Amino acid sequence: MHPQTLRKYERLGLVQPSRTVGSMRVYSDEELERLRLIKRLVDELGINLAGVQRLLSVADAVERIRPLTCDESLARNDGRRRLAREIERLSDILGL
Repeated sequence: MHPQTLRKYERLGLVQPSRTVGSMRVYSDEELERLRLIKRLVDELGINLAGVQRLLSVADAVERIRPLTCDESLARNDGRRRLAREIERLSDILGL
């Protein structure tokens, strides 16, 4: 991927690499996987970057919701409240 593309993705908040002391970007395995996903969404599916941002926000919300759906978490009031907050965030992202 071209360095300008990586800078643009970082500026848009699509990825957040860590930095070395010399300000060199360091991408974790998770960030590299996210970059592959972005590339696939843009190149193969023709989704623009605004759409990619929205899809990644939805994916992040789903990842936060997933652990809250276990029976043990739902049995606690704080688990149900957190789940309700995440569902509300997801609804906001989707404009529902």
